[in-house]
Amino acid sequence: MFRITLDALLILDAIDRLGSFAAAGTALHKVPSTISYTVSKLEQDLGVQVFVRLGPKVTITKAGSELLNEGRHLLKAAEDLEHRVRRVALGWETELTIGMDSLFSPSALVQDITEFCKVADLTRLRFSQETLSGTWEALMDRRVDLLIGAAGEGPSGGGYNSYEIGTVEFVFAVSPEHPLANVEHPLGKSDFNHYLAISVSDSVRKMPPRTVGLLFGQNTLALPTMHSKYEFQLAGVGFGFLPEPLARQAILSGLLLEKRVEEPRQPEPFYLAWRTEDNGAGLKWWIEKMKSPDLLERLWAAVNK
Repeated sequence: MFRITLDALLILDAIDRLGSFAAAGTALHKVPSTISYTVSKLEQDLGVQVFVRLGPKVTITKAGSELLNEGRHLLKAAEDLEHRVRRVALGWETELTIGMDSLFSPSALVQDITEFCKVADLTRLRFSQETLSGTWEALMDRRVDLLIGAAGEGPSGGGYNSYEIGTVEFVFAVSPEHPLANVEHPLGKSDFNHYLAISVSDSVRKMPPRTVGLLFGQNTLALPTMHSKYEFQLAGVGFGFLPEPLARQAILSGLLLEKRVEEPRQPEPFYLAWRTEDNGAGLKWWIEKMKSPDLLERLWAAVNK
């Protein structure tokens, strides 16, 4: 079965750009007979004319133009592959996947992503989002290479490094229209039992799912992200704890009321994390970049836009 070679495509490209077989031969360091033979053999195998010869000058045909247009994509892919292989030999990953808690957005890292692409333009960068313990499971299952903004402590057993980027306070909040808004005393279990709690579903697939601040038997609406939880609490559908930076503006504007509770939720740490055995150049670049003291602040700034 006939296969178009990259060498033949390189010759066609040179002829089209330079306008003659002789010029292509000089540029590619090939004798004219080799250039002529390659083109003739290609035309014979394909059963089409690729170039019209007009003395020393040549003009590409419509069929040849189509072949070359597609062939240049193959040449670019081959060139990229060569560079990528060389980068791997120097320690750069071909692909790097960054996982974030669904609370945050990759848009917070636009400047970092731009800088990374300049120094590692042939490392494919991917982002994925999970919720609660699902972020840690994605790291342990090798679905991601680096966690940014993973909530809470990681799983036991080790196998990963972690770096705390800060802690987040939580507030108990309800809409002014919710019945609990009118309760004066600190809220407790007996107050909660009559109303709907809003929670965030853990995206874990194998690990035990994490639940926070729920009572046994509590009537609960489970939502996929903290943002949807926030929106349902704004709408007065139910109650629950929210990250203080997420709820701050709504509380200041009166759209949510912060209520005292008998059992406040403790501040929660957020982490960078990566597997211990991974040491690629791209991963190292991101780890150092994400250890900046304002990272958590930047993550929240993008959330509150």
